[in-house]
Amino acid sequence: MASSQLLIIFFFLLFTGTLSENEDQTHNILKLMERACVNVNDRSACLSNLQSECEKKGNQTSSISLLNAAVKATMDEVRRAIDLVTKISALSTDRREQIAIDDCRELLEYSMDELGMSMSEMEKIRSGTRHDSTHQKGNLNAWLSAALSNQDTCLEGFEGTNGHVKRSIQGSLKQVTQLVSNVLAMFKSIHSVPAKPPRNSTTTTTRTRSGTEYPKWVSAEEREQVQASPESMHVDAVVALDGSGRYRSITEAIYNAPSHSTKRYVIYVKQGVYKENVELKKKKSYIMLVGDGIGKTIITGSRNFLQGWTTFRTATFAVSGMGFIARDITFRNTAGPMSRQAVALRVDSDRSAFFRCSVEGYQDTLYAHSLRQFYRECNVYGTIDFIFGNGAAVLQNCKIFTRDPLPYQKTTITAQGRKDPNQGTGFSIQNSYVYASHPTYLGRPWKQYSRTVFMQTYLNEQVMPQGWLEWYGNFALNTLYYGEYMNYGPGAGVEGRVRWPGYHVMKDKSQASFFTVARFIDGQSWLPATGVSFTAGLIK
Repeated sequence: MASSQLLIIFFFLLFTGTLSENEDQTHNILKLMERACVNVNDRSACLSNLQSECEKKGNQTSSISLLNAAVKATMDEVRRAIDLVTKISALSTDRREQIAIDDCRELLEYSMDELGMSMSEMEKIRSGTRHDSTHQKGNLNAWLSAALSNQDTCLEGFEGTNGHVKRSIQGSLKQVTQLVSNVLAMFKSIHSVPAKPPRNSTTTTTRTRSGTEYPKWVSAEEREQVQASPESMHVDAVVALDGSGRYRSITEAIYNAPSHSTKRYVIYVKQGVYKENVELKKKKSYIMLVGDGIGKTIITGSRNFLQGWTTFRTATFAVSGMGFIARDITFRNTAGPMSRQAVALRVDSDRSAFFRCSVEGYQDTLYAHSLRQFYRECNVYGTIDFIFGNGAAVLQNCKIFTRDPLPYQKTTITAQGRKDPNQGTGFSIQNSYVYASHPTYLGRPWKQYSRTVFMQTYLNEQVMPQGWLEWYGNFALNTLYYGEYMNYGPGAGVEGRVRWPGYHVMKDKSQASFFTVARFIDGQSWLPATGVSFTAGLIK
């Protein structure tokens, strides 16, 4: 659209009283409108839609209401994409392609949910009912970041197909992605989050009498639940293979759990090997799954890419319901290194926590797909990219074990998928242990803005001197963010590390603090549920 047309819209809004007469505000609103419609197919229609939505607000228009209008327009585009995918579904006869189409529908519904939650949060901000600015910024950044990545996962699912369906829908998905990216950029310009916290900043933690610290969002009652033994805690449902519980399968217990709950629902899974693929959908919120311990309560499957499944759907256990907690459980995929992608645990659950769990597989073991996740005293096993995805994930006091890959493969621990510089996603591995059994790299950049840090972590002698591996050629080497801070052990020397522009040896404590649980995951004090007490920041 020509600049003169933009000015017409600008003056129309100004003279109708939609915008404040303050010059700075009007200038900022115009800049936001331009940003909301960058690179969309029909820029004129985009601006017109924003104008229409803003007019409904009368003289209350602000940067937040404009952001809200942009989210609404994006949701309309997501609906159109869902309709298109649904229509195309009837034309497909290929099994792998049909699974990919089903993934797309589910992932677009994720985007719709995340955008809807963002709209609700913005309305609370606009109306003045939300006062915790740190919390609200954390929520919006997490939800918008997740909504941006879902479309990529959808398209990636068509690997191994003839590509006809992918070509038919990728234009629509590209529009959705662009609109979400624009909204995220608008949000970032309104609520700029500094890369470094103030030097005098402090973190707020919640302690029990034992000294153990918890995320703020864990209630007092839930803290007792997390520490209690299964015999002494309140349990809503029991799963047991021998028939001593209400259910014999985890899937059945989850199916019968309440939907859209705001109260914790505890499912105790007794010792045994549960051979099932479990999917805990979005509507199943605030469920806590408690086992009898690593290697005792085991959920196992063997779905893999070579069987015709998408990577997204290979997961032995997949959880999307908000506020999920798992404790003392093994999640396992036994497909083996020959079967390519085979996920043991996939997580799309916002503010989810995993305590004393083991995640075991080979390639693509732990799929930290999206949203805020916390892992404490967990074990993770794998061969290639075995901690991957685009969530905002913190692993603390965890043990990372490598397994033997195929002869032609190189072992890489992480493949983080941040695709936009405004996304608040990345992996932070802190106070943990890397036990590599053969030459191993800390990570490689799956997407353009891949972000991973290892801090205060033991690295054994099998960690390669260069530390990190290219994805291909020079891809992402200038735009990624890889960092190391105060690691130790025979593989921790940084003298031989890569010299990429995006690699950082962090020496400033305040810089490293950004990646701690108190800062990196929406500023909350996310802390361990069991084990040795430690602060929400860096380990002293």
